[in-house]
Parts: sequence; structure tokens; C-alpha cells
Amino acid sequence: MGAYKQFLASDIVITPFEVNKAFTFEGAAALTASVVSIDRFLGTNLSGLFQPTTDPTTGQVSTQYQRLIYNSAKQLYYSNYLSSSYGDQANVGYIVPGNNEAGNVLVGSTSSTGRYFDYNQTDLTFPKYFPTASGSTIGIISIPSRLFGNYIQPNSFIWKSSSFTITDDGEGNLVSGSNIYGNIFYYHGMAILTSGSSSDILNFVTSSAVTCSFSSSLTIYETQYKCTIRSSEFNVTLNPTAEVSGSLLSYSGSYFYQPKGGVPTDNTTGSYFAPYVTTVGLYDEDQNLLAIGKLAQPLPTSATTDTTILVNIDR
Repeated sequence: MGAYKQFLASDIVITPFEVNKAFTFEGAAALTASVVSIDRFLGTNLSGLFQPTTDPTTGQVSTQYQRLIYNSAKQLYYSNYLSSSYGDQANVGYIVPGNNEAGNVLVGSTSSTGRYFDYNQTDLTFPKYFPTASGSTIGIISIPSRLFGNYIQPNSFIWKSSSFTITDDGEGNLVSGSNIYGNIFYYHGMAILTSGSSSDILNFVTSSAVTCSFSSSLTIYETQYKCTIRSSEFNVTLNPTAEVSGSLLSYSGSYFYQPKGGVPTDNTTGSYFAPYVTTVGLYDEDQNLLAIGKLAQPLPTSATTDTTILVNIDR
């Protein structure tokens, strides 16, 4: 049997904390395994109209069009860096309200350039390069969020292939030696190669002898429930065997005594008797059991001081 007590708002504390996990995948087969699904794409700046039946495709896990891969990366991450390697100031129009909707006035440029967040990840001013010539190619590694969590830890990304090794510098650049080859977007799990020879980019996307390493970051929330037993509470056991026996009952050939209205036996009413707590259960408003916490050893309650049991649940 159990005794119930309602929590107060002050009895529940939710605390976030960050955890990290390192991953290393060796070989193309390890990257494309169903539980991993790290995909690689080749993006190409193609002229002419989009033709679904003839446009070249790309992808190690899923199939995408090279034209759309290129245009998506340009629009999402480099739209402010096409005419200035250090970034153009965003030209976003705004509305001056009038007396009614017809009287509203649009002020500023309506150009799409710079109207998308460019995901700067550092306070430093450094250039970004994105190729815009016809036929230019880029390489993209897409890491799923179930692996990187909230974001990839800066200074943790390493890509090794048969031709070169690429790391991130902690500020969003992909570097090899003293050369910058592209950018990594930690919160999106995207590593984009925008510089280097065509063979370097193709190797980045298609090489089978590769190793990919990075560390993930995930915020876990710990909920702490403070179960306080006041000195005046729960000082009588609820064990039915500690109650005075009532009438003798018979059922299917077995005999047992029915408790007599919750009256405790004489040996449980002394001043030195104290019930022991062995289990804490958490219930919802409808008294449905949601979680059970077992104590390492029975804990006696006190008739003179409050007893507090802390229950921690991570999620």
C-alpha cells in the first residue's frame, strides 16, 4: 500500500546540462549505413532550364539534383558573400505603417540577396568564398541531427581521404594546412567544400577510402523531484499485516483474517516504532503510476525532523 502527497512547484527543479560524444566512421560503407546515413553531394552550377529527366544527380544515401544542391547552398549560406568575400550588408526592406493597409510604404531594397540569415558562427571577420562561374562545383557532407545533436563541437571535425585531410578551425572554416577549402556550419551538420581543384571536390564527395570524425553536443534536461516527508506525516505503517485482525474469512479452502478498520496492533503504537520507506512512486493527476524509484536500503521516517528524498530523472 502507499501514501500520496502532492508536489508543489518549488519541489520540482529542471536543470539543463550539455553532454558530448565523439564519433569516428571509417570507410564509405560506414558512412552510408542505415543507422548513420552521412550523405555526400556534388553541387554544380548548371546553365539552362532545369530538366528532371536529364539533369545530373548526386548523393551516396539519397538522390538529389546537382543543380538544386548548388543553388540551395548558395541561397542558404552564401547569399551575402557573392559580390563581397567579407559579406554584404543585408538589404532588407521594411514597411512604414500608414493610416490603413493601402497607406503602408515599403522602404529599402526588395532584392533577395542578403535576405536570408547567413549563419555566421564567430565574431571574427573572415572571408567566405563561393564559386559562381558556369560549371563550378562544390562538395557537401550532410551529417544527420540524430548524430550531431544540437551542434557539432568546434575544432572536432576531421575528414581524411586518400588525397588530403581537412579539419575545422573552430571558427567555421574547413582548412588543410594553411589553405581554406570551405566552411562548416556546426548547427546544421553541413560541411561545404567551395575551393580546391575539381578532383579534390570529387574526391571529397565520392572517395571510398575516407574517415570522418566529429564530436556531437546535446542538451539533456534533468528533472529533480523533492519528496519531503514532514515530521508529522506518515508515522503509521500502512502494511495490512500490522493491523488488528478482524473476522476469520474463508475463500476456496483458504483462511485469512480481514484487517479491522485500519486499527494498528499494539506493537506498532509504541513511541520507538517508525515505518520505513523502501520505494517512491511518481503518479499523474489520475493516480497512474509513471515512475518508480527504489531506495538502496530501507529509510526510517523521523517523528522529530523532516525527511527529504530526491528523485532525479534525465531525459
